[in-house]
Amino acid sequence: MSLRARLVTTSFMPAGLLPQGEADLQETSRRSYQAIKVQMHQTLLQRIDLSALEILPPERRREELRLLVERQLVDENLVLNAAERRQLVSDVQDEMLGHGPLEPLLADPAVSDILVNGARQVYVERGGRLELTEVCFVDDDHLMKVIDRIVSRVGRRIDESSPMVDARLPDGSRINVIIPPLALDGPVMSIRRFPAMPLRMDNLLALQSLSPEMAQFLAAAAEAKINLLVSGGTGSGKTTLLNILSGFIPAGERIVTIEDAAELQLQQPHVVRLETRPPNIEGRGAIGQNALVRNALRMRPDRIILGETRGPEALDMLQAMNTGHEGSMTTIHANTARDALARLESLIAMSGFDLPARAARAQIASAVGLVVQANRLADGSRRITSIQEVSGMEGDGIATQEIFTFCQTGVGADGRVQGHFLATGVRPHCRDRLIARGNPQLEMLFHPVSRPI
Repeated sequence: MSLRARLVTTSFMPAGLLPQGEADLQETSRRSYQAIKVQMHQTLLQRIDLSALEILPPERRREELRLLVERQLVDENLVLNAAERRQLVSDVQDEMLGHGPLEPLLADPAVSDILVNGARQVYVERGGRLELTEVCFVDDDHLMKVIDRIVSRVGRRIDESSPMVDARLPDGSRINVIIPPLALDGPVMSIRRFPAMPLRMDNLLALQSLSPEMAQFLAAAAEAKINLLVSGGTGSGKTTLLNILSGFIPAGERIVTIEDAAELQLQQPHVVRLETRPPNIEGRGAIGQNALVRNALRMRPDRIILGETRGPEALDMLQAMNTGHEGSMTTIHANTARDALARLESLIAMSGFDLPARAARAQIASAVGLVVQANRLADGSRRITSIQEVSGMEGDGIATQEIFTFCQTGVGADGRVQGHFLATGVRPHCRDRLIARGNPQLEMLFHPVSRPI
């Protein structure tokens, strides 16, 4: 059936056969438009040489496709207004050159996460809240074509023999895909995006994610080579905070970053970036973070930044912190600062060494200087809820003291979390070290002052 026949069949359907309700009419219109777009796509695939199109500059490609779509509309004698014509041209361009229906979401700077739950359900996160969008795919095959295009561009493949992919897109976004038979309701894709311009500490202050005193203390600690452990749950802003803290490292230091999927955007001139490698089709050739941490020790780093500690690399990272690589940083998944230290102890056990529990805790106590806890609150806001110093061993346990905290007092009528940041009045042991590095004003930060938000 031609494009014109499809349009006429839908547009002039007898009134008695029209679905009842505006929602049904919109669904009918959407399906008609999707059918026109799919057939236009198929027609163009038959008429153009894709290999010749690929060698053209990006803007030239889009212009050539626009001309072809315009010509096809004339050939089919389709009557569309200017807005409909522009929309069809844009959608076909996105379908053939971009990420299909996801292209508008990827172009929206307010969208931080794109969550595709099958062909008919796409959620996004804006401002810390999930929203259901009107974006959808024609069917699972359409979604799989978009997924194949995305993963093939980063040198990966996905099929029934390799049904999971975790990779980094060229723009730094992180993508995770899982398909049937592991995903029961169709292909599932998650895209975690990162801003083109990295956030700075001023941005966190404007968002009231922490108090000025906390910001000044963390900046001084990062500069003074205090080993930092950033803890938090999924989507709490751990990587963003790690990136911001790394910005206070002096430009003259050599930094080695190690990540599963490179997300950090360090601005220093002397940065070496390492990324793990997944196994190949035969299940061989995998290189994990623990191997990269050991290799990094031979690269003469001043500091090592590990994107996330989640396995046996925990012991290697702690030993690096204890052997002349002060000021190193990493993140860990945990709900509280105390849980972060307990989880770190569990991860050491995964290293394969039969290390007594007390020896593991001693390693943690001597390596980690500060634990910074980030949380995503009920209203979607992200805040640093606790900064604790690891002060050493107390008996068989790790001793900590809280320096700053966030106290939630309630929820406002608009649903926003209310509370205040508080300096507990505790003077950290690292105070003298920070002051000795030229920060005499830091003594005033630890007075018990409440900062309401």
